[in-house]
Amino acid sequence: MRGKVCLVTGATSGLGRATAVALASAGADVLIVGRDRQRGDAVRSELAEVDAATRSELLLCDLASQRQVRELAATLCKRLNRLDVLVNNAGVDVGKRQQTEDGFELTFAVNHLAAFTLTLLLAEALKASREGRVVTVTSGAHNAGKIVFDDLQGERRFSGQRAYNQSKLANVLFTLELARRLEGTHVAANCVDPGWVKGTGLGRTASIGLKALALIMWPTMVSPERGADTIVWAATAPELAGQSGKLFKKRKAIEPASGALEVETARRLWEESARLTGVSLG
Repeated sequence: MRGKVCLVTGATSGLGRATAVALASAGADVLIVGRDRQRGDAVRSELAEVDAATRSELLLCDLASQRQVRELAATLCKRLNRLDVLVNNAGVDVGKRQQTEDGFELTFAVNHLAAFTLTLLLAEALKASREGRVVTVTSGAHNAGKIVFDDLQGERRFSGQRAYNQSKLANVLFTLELARRLEGTHVAANCVDPGWVKGTGLGRTASIGLKALALIMWPTMVSPERGADTIVWAATAPELAGQSGKLFKKRKAIEPASGALEVETARRLWEESARLTGVSLG
């Protein structure tokens, strides 16, 4: 990965931090996207310790804001002649409905719309790479997700867990549709289920039953470093060259939930996301 440029969202803690560190260990230059300068600077120091030759930069951005996502993309497009890897990792899991400055429900805005907008605005930079890769982090929660088109923002009926499940299903649908629309280019789009990871802050809206299960399963849950392993593999492995439209877990392709394979649902979600954000794939 020496000389390759990778961008990781939500890279100042948890899975994102572990992903950034592993990419730096592989020799990549890493662009860190996060909201907190102090934590971001700490990650940059960690990357320098891992590989002194690695170049890194902290890009401050609140992904809940479409304006800030656009500004981030515009800055990158001016400065980069190519982007080799984009890791859409950032995610939130909130128990109470919150509305962004754009009028979107927070979970849907950060977990799906931010990735949609950023990826499409960086598409030309990814195409400029000999082998651009988009890796979007989903979870097993997508199996319980449903895209509620007449209430995407949870205005009529809101549940933190339902919103999170919907956003994770949206991640898979977006990835598969992106792969279809990028067919014939040098850009591959895949998603990764990192498993049940300790210390990410996600899962706080889970039901009492799931939280009880989490306590029982705690000893078997993986560290952020273990969870990031398949993300980094999907971003770097030579054997995955040309493979697109896949869901990976533990370095293996797995079958997504049946709801993620509905082509019409993926197309409709894409069109609705484009309408909400005003962004399209050139």
